[in-house]
Amino acid sequence: MSSVVVPFYQRRHKHFDQSYRNIQTRYVLEEYAARKAASRQAAHYESTGLGKTTCRLCARRARSLAHEAMQESRKRTHEQKTHASDEKRIKFASELSSLEREIHMARHHAREQLDRLAIQRMVEENMSLERHAFEEKISRAPEILVRLRSHTVWEKMSVRLCFTVQGFPSPVVQWYKNEELITPASDPAKYTVENKYGVHVLHINRADFDDSATYSAVATNIHGQASTNCAVVVRRFRESEEPHPAGVMPFHLPLSYDVCFTHFDVQFLEKFGVTFATEGETLTLKCSVLVTPELKRLRPRAEWYRDDVLITDSKWTKLYFGEGQAALSFTHLNKDDEGLYTLRMVTKGGVNECSAFLFVRDADALIAGAPGAPMDVKCHDANRDYVIVTWKPPNTTSQNPVIGYFVDKCEVGLENWVQCNDAPVKICKYPVTGLYEGRSYIFRVRAVNSAGISRPSRVSEPVAALDPVDLERTQTVRVDEGRKIVISKDDLEGDVQIPGPPTNVHASEISKTYVVLSWDPPVPRGREPLTYFIEKSMVGSGSWQRVNAQVAVKSPRYAVFDLAEGKPYVFRVLSANKHGISDPSEITEPIQPQDTIVVPSAPGRVVATRNTKTSVVVQWDKPKHEENLYGYYIDYSVVGSNQWEPANHKPINYSRFVVHGLETGEQYIFRVKAVNAVGFSENSQESEAIKVQAALTCPSYPHGITLLNCDGNSMTLGWKAPKYSGGSPILGYYIDKREANHKNWHEVNSSLITRTIYTVEDLIEDAFYEFKIAAANVVGIGQPSDPSEHFRCKAWTMPEPGPAYDLTVCEVRNTSLVLLWKAPVYEGKSPITGYLVDYKEVDTEDWITANEKPTSHHYFKVTDLHQGHTYVFKVRAVNDAGVGKSSEISEPVFVEASPGTKEIFSGVDEEGNIYLGFECKEATDASNFLWGKSYEEIKDSDKFKIETEGDHSKLYFKNPDKSDMGTYCISVSDTDGVSSSFVLDEEEFERLMTISNEIKNPTIPLKSELTYEVLDKGEVRFWIQAESLSPNSTYRFVINDKEVENGDRHKISCDHANGIIEMVMDKFTIDNEGTYTVQIQDGKAKNQSSLVLIGDAFKTILAESELQRKEFLRKQGPHFSEFLYWEVTDECEVLLACKIANTKKETVFKWYRDGSGIDVDEVPDLQRGECHLTIPKLSRKDEGVYKATLSDDRGHDVSTLELSGKVYDDIMLALSRVSGKTASQLKILCTEEGIRLQCFLKYYNEEMKVTWSHRESKISSGEKMKIGGAEDVAWLQITEPTEKDKGNYTFEIFGGKESFKRTLDLSGQAFDDAVTEFQRLKAAAFAEKNRGKVVGGLPDVVTIMDGKTLNLTCTVFGNPDPEVLWFKNDKPLELNEHYLVSLEHGKYASLTIKGVTSEDSGKYSIHVKNKYGGETVDVTVSVYRHGEKIPEVNQGQLAKPRLIPPS
Repeated sequence: MSSVVVPFYQRRHKHFDQSYRNIQTRYVLEEYAARKAASRQAAHYESTGLGKTTCRLCARRARSLAHEAMQESRKRTHEQKTHASDEKRIKFASELSSLEREIHMARHHAREQLDRLAIQRMVEENMSLERHAFEEKISRAPEILVRLRSHTVWEKMSVRLCFTVQGFPSPVVQWYKNEELITPASDPAKYTVENKYGVHVLHINRADFDDSATYSAVATNIHGQASTNCAVVVRRFRESEEPHPAGVMPFHLPLSYDVCFTHFDVQFLEKFGVTFATEGETLTLKCSVLVTPELKRLRPRAEWYRDDVLITDSKWTKLYFGEGQAALSFTHLNKDDEGLYTLRMVTKGGVNECSAFLFVRDADALIAGAPGAPMDVKCHDANRDYVIVTWKPPNTTSQNPVIGYFVDKCEVGLENWVQCNDAPVKICKYPVTGLYEGRSYIFRVRAVNSAGISRPSRVSEPVAALDPVDLERTQTVRVDEGRKIVISKDDLEGDVQIPGPPTNVHASEISKTYVVLSWDPPVPRGREPLTYFIEKSMVGSGSWQRVNAQVAVKSPRYAVFDLAEGKPYVFRVLSANKHGISDPSEITEPIQPQDTIVVPSAPGRVVATRNTKTSVVVQWDKPKHEENLYGYYIDYSVVGSNQWEPANHKPINYSRFVVHGLETGEQYIFRVKAVNAVGFSENSQESEAIKVQAALTCPSYPHGITLLNCDGNSMTLGWKAPKYSGGSPILGYYIDKREANHKNWHEVNSSLITRTIYTVEDLIEDAFYEFKIAAANVVGIGQPSDPSEHFRCKAWTMPEPGPAYDLTVCEVRNTSLVLLWKAPVYEGKSPITGYLVDYKEVDTEDWITANEKPTSHHYFKVTDLHQGHTYVFKVRAVNDAGVGKSSEISEPVFVEASPGTKEIFSGVDEEGNIYLGFECKEATDASNFLWGKSYEEIKDSDKFKIETEGDHSKLYFKNPDKSDMGTYCISVSDTDGVSSSFVLDEEEFERLMTISNEIKNPTIPLKSELTYEVLDKGEVRFWIQAESLSPNSTYRFVINDKEVENGDRHKISCDHANGIIEMVMDKFTIDNEGTYTVQIQDGKAKNQSSLVLIGDAFKTILAESELQRKEFLRKQGPHFSEFLYWEVTDECEVLLACKIANTKKETVFKWYRDGSGIDVDEVPDLQRGECHLTIPKLSRKDEGVYKATLSDDRGHDVSTLELSGKVYDDIMLALSRVSGKTASQLKILCTEEGIRLQCFLKYYNEEMKVTWSHRESKISSGEKMKIGGAEDVAWLQITEPTEKDKGNYTFEIFGGKESFKRTLDLSGQAFDDAVTEFQRLKAAAFAEKNRGKVVGGLPDVVTIMDGKTLNLTCTVFGNPDPEVLWFKNDKPLELNEHYLVSLEHGKYASLTIKGVTSEDSGKYSIHVKNKYGGETVDVTVSVYRHGEKIPEVNQGQLAKPRLIPPS
């Protein structure tokens, strides 16, 4: 696979979108086709004889063709002998003669080529002899013409060491650093070696302090050796000094050729720093630049680099330089943008640069747990229908491992992304086929893990599906007058019909899932466009299978998929054009699909070293097998957290990395893994834990040199310590002096000065001196301070005091700060009485005195400052003579509390010691925690003890008393002014003392005091619970001042885990009245609790104990686990229930009411544990005492429930509640008495609490309104309704807290209809009452012996008196002596039959009727003879009447 990312033919191709269908683009394509046609014609012209060659390959090919032609002619001759046709013999003869001419010509050409080769070989041999002789004359040992030159440079500059050497043969040059061989390959980012025309150059890129050394170059050949050396000194510089002096340019930088030849002075006012961003965000890196002189039409060139690669304007990055600012903007961040960014300002005087790393984190996954997006998607080896896409895998430290990738393609100009692979591909490389020739494509990749699919990567650069051979086979010839002739080698091909087979078929790439085959087009190939067909065969199978049967391949390259893993295959290729298909190519060697690239081995030892307060330098040994590496991923973890986070999100190619964004003072461990196309290596071994803090350096320079006193022969100087000690304690200071107008500095002290004040002796009176001071630590001597002002050596005699010195600002908060100083060395003529503190804002002129009265302290808290403003301060001492000289003005102070500012806190430790504590994450190994009281250092070891460990410090009070109250302060050296104070007032002191006393004289905290509970068996448990108890704690119980021991009667135990101590008394009797106490001791802590059980309290517990004992005995046999209780069912039945336990088959259960047994339909199932007795419709007759009994050979138990009184009322209330839920709407029923309103319920009892209301007025039952009901209905009878009875009627049933209302509007049409119906029913009732009727007396059947007299008598009624008629067999009865009828007093009717015979048998009817109607009663008479069996007749049944309507 080609290593060129974008070949020349890709860069020259315009990436068309779908607009190629327009006219302009069509013209371009037609021109391209015309060029190809012209090239084919030119190729044809060349094939006619103008393109002769004399190379061996052509000669060999000619001989081969001749030999093949002869074989073909012999074959044809043999075939033609079998034909008798003269015409064919003549044709054969002509072809043979033509063939002989061709063979003759081929032999002639071959002879000419062999002659030329012989001449060429002879010339080369002669030239070799002459060259050897000449080399012997000029051979000599190496000689150095220009030697190495020593360099002194600043940090981060680059060094270029050059020397010139001559000698023959050309010498081999090796470079050494302090006599150790330099191997550029081991650190390509640091060293680069060049050799041009005998000038050898060693580039040292971005030199640091460790690069200071002696460098040597040794040149060697077979005649001898020569060497040269030089010294390189790398110096550190302060911000005020130029990092690159004029004339020094780090030539290793990849500068553009358009160098600015004007000298500018460039200073970076504001630099961009280490930046953390997230994918998808927009970001701008900015630098404020001061350029002097400022010219409108001429300015330095601003160049941006990422990992030393020049950045240009693109879709993703925008550059800007102007108005004093250089900026690089990112329109849409991706992890591809992560790297080291450098801004280089290029001028004639050199290069000024600033660098910082940009970290780009993964955007939030669309699916929780999905991996981050891949990156660096590139296209390689593009052809007509084929391209290889590669990418780099994401770091999956925080997610599940990636199991594969999906590759998507999209045609330029469209937004339709198509997935190229059905199954995830496991390596970071994929051959994409099926492209359309002439179209441009972009690609993207998505990663897949067990949780889901990642976001897509940044799209690749566009790539065109074109054959690079097309342009290589095209030649442009320029002729006169600017004309061009385009010649294509396709046009020079001969008249080949069917192409030959491809050659050189081989596997250009092999993986586990596919094999990429490559081949050379056939020669000759013909003029027609070629396509290819690929065939595969598993070794040993003997059969061939066409791979691309559906799609013809146009490129001489193809990726074959669907191969069995571990099985060897052979391949062959066939070429085809419109005339046909060639013979197969030669078969390849057996090819077995397998990964040629393996997972890299783990990196070696990982070493982490200190760098800054928030970063660590991580270095590691490269893995043993580092071929084809994409780079490394670094992970970090806080010690003890076991949670790893990625440090970088894009693989880095070097074995050293600075991890940023760490928390100061925290301890971290690191690990590294290598990555290539196959995947990740195993994690390296974890590094040693390292605490994040600044690396050791030389201290910064002292400042604020002040003259404190002068006696004419000596001067006392004071100064401020350096801001930064370099990570190591400052050992002392060196002072240099010189007289005014002198150039040379003279050393004042040869040994270190440990204080920041010193008296310089042996000075000349009235002379002027200046001084500079340098600090030293274990690393070395730091930069000296700036020279002081000129001090005059003249004795001070003024009466006012001298200046205070060593002004220090601490405890900077949002509106206040504390200023500290030291007393003047020169007091004046009288003692100092106080100090005045002055301050002002930086941009103002007027000083403000902070204190009206001089303060006697050496500290002062300045308040009422403005947040975000910058101030300076000075102090003036005061004595009786007046105000003395002002101190040096302090450095500007920005008034604002730093983020995360910590304060002193108070506390008491486990032993009861009171302390003040402070935590400082910014502390380094060189930092000191300086405690003070009233801002004076604490040195009293009898009263205080200071303990410091890491970034924590505590001040302990040994014997605290009220004299310890006051203001305490702390400052931490070698930090950015970290300090705090704490006021220990009386309230806080008392609080701490209380806690201390509790700890020193501890009591065991109790969760619960001593209490008791009665257990199931009647045992009494006394228990107490403490907050916690150790296994070594002791305890004892005391009853009535007498300790009890653990035994059968008093069972004492302790649960240390839960802090529970208990005593269980088996038998609690009247003798146990008294006081109970438990005493506990756990180490020094003690506690006790008492419980008094006397009088009523004792009687209560005694009664409860006896009750529980009885209950326990009861439960030994069959017993009620729940005694009788009642409940109401949804069917309004009352259920008496109980629950039983400990029963067996022999157990007997019975129900009783008022002492009498109750027979039940079903025998209760005792195994269910529940028994029920149902009372269907409860009423007063069901009142009584209900009892349930259980008995067997183990015992007897009884449960009683009295169903009367309140219990009965409660049941009725529950029935009302259940029945009320089933109440229907009010309905109207008309009767002869009036209108009846009815409400139907599941159950109704007159004892239920119900009310009827008319127009919201309660109705009482009476003659007019009657209230009543039945089992399933409640009603209201309105007798003789009138107009007054109209209105709303409400029925309400009460069920305790609930009530149920039903309402009916009896008015309007409803009332009228009801009244009409009432009148009708009333009339019908009247008629029914007064109609004729048989009141009684007639049976339905009568039997009588013949010869007897039958008398049928009945009572009739009617108003008016009814008419009475008798019938026999539905015919009127004819009256005679045999049949006699009578009606006495209008109500007694009778029929007499004398001497009945069998003929008198039949149906006799009496017809009673008046104007209101009547009725008919039938009587059947049966006559039997003497001696016959009397017919059976049902006695006592009366005849049933039949109604007769009114006339």
